[in-house]
Amino acid sequence: MKRTHYSRDITPAMNGSAVTVNGWVHEIRDFGGLAFLILRDREGLVQVTMPKKKVSKEIVDTVKGLSRESVVSVTGDVKAMEKAPNGYELIPTAIEVLSQADAPLPLDPTGKVPAELDTRLDARFMDLRSPEVTAVFYVRANMIRAIRDYLSSQGCLEIASPKIVATATEGGTELFPISYFEREAFLNQSPQLYKQMMMAGGMDRVYEIGPIFRAEEHATRKHLNEATSIDVELSFATEEDAMKLLENTVAYAYGYVKEHCQAQLKVLNVDLQVPKTPFKRLCYKDAIEIAKKDPECADIEYGDDLSTQAEHAVGQAIGEHYFIVDWPTSIRAFYSQPCENDPSICKAFDLMHPRMELASGAQREHRYEMLVKKMEEKGLSPESFKFYLDAFKYGMPPHAGWGLGAERLLQTMLNLNNIREAVLFPRDRVRLTP
Repeated sequence: MKRTHYSRDITPAMNGSAVTVNGWVHEIRDFGGLAFLILRDREGLVQVTMPKKKVSKEIVDTVKGLSRESVVSVTGDVKAMEKAPNGYELIPTAIEVLSQADAPLPLDPTGKVPAELDTRLDARFMDLRSPEVTAVFYVRANMIRAIRDYLSSQGCLEIASPKIVATATEGGTELFPISYFEREAFLNQSPQLYKQMMMAGGMDRVYEIGPIFRAEEHATRKHLNEATSIDVELSFATEEDAMKLLENTVAYAYGYVKEHCQAQLKVLNVDLQVPKTPFKRLCYKDAIEIAKKDPECADIEYGDDLSTQAEHAVGQAIGEHYFIVDWPTSIRAFYSQPCENDPSICKAFDLMHPRMELASGAQREHRYEMLVKKMEEKGLSPESFKFYLDAFKYGMPPHAGWGLGAERLLQTMLNLNNIREAVLFPRDRVRLTP
């Protein structure tokens, strides 16, 4: 049972070498005098070839008795074969059945029999065996690794903020309440308040990659109730500094995936193009004017947030990653700093892909009195945010930051139809299991 290689690690140059591979029975083909077992592991497929005159009857009979998706360990000799997966086949000398699979299967992981997304998510353990689905999460792992490496290389320290909190990040009702001993608490919507507090703590540049929770009753292809947020905060920085780091982070992640995930991108049939930096900057008022040209957005007005259709209209016009800047102060979070020359506009920004919003950020209001005033204008109680506001009373540097949705970044990178395809076990308004 001891594995010596994954499928990807075996090469035609190893012709004649003995190896052991472990995996699932992807397919069995019997042509009388010649039988094939296609074994699948995390890295791909192995063709186990059994000429019945050269392979023992015991091995052939064992293979014939296998059900699809059973787990086996195969030891054999590598034989270079141009037409086989990865350019080699395996002539077995021993096979061990580790787990026999029941039939029928809840879905077909080969994809020959299509399944609806709900069916796939209900049997996610089986769906994950599909090479295409495995490829998505291989890319996701490398994308997150790239972002972590890049932000660390830019002097950012990784932090971990609490996910159980006493009050909302921005107020409002989009909260999941939980019982916390003798009182009520909430699952955190964002690490926003805590990463700003790190600026008061002198940590200067921080990032966090972790879960966020929003009790929004959306049932769309781009919303989740539990998502992964990539958050950054920078001291002594402006919104332009934050945007530069964000666009460079996205471009680096694309480049890393393109270099390190070639096999997975091929499986997914994705021709990944690394976006060029700097990304375009589009004023909010200009975005509204572009959206108005779409008949479905004709009634949108200055001061409205961009609807999904408006995002599509603007994205189609721009055709690449871009920022929307110069937002009306009235529709942004209380911690977004107003512009000095026109306080009706603030130093906030959204990073957009032609399909959807990916990230939002701003230069923050770091002045205590102004922050309290902004809270009161938004109908929030400063007393409820005392733990946060105290950090601004004793020396808070100017700072800026952003939050980037990991699933949306992956969804747009791989052109996935639904954001749930970018999550192992998605949580939305109707799905709490598996």
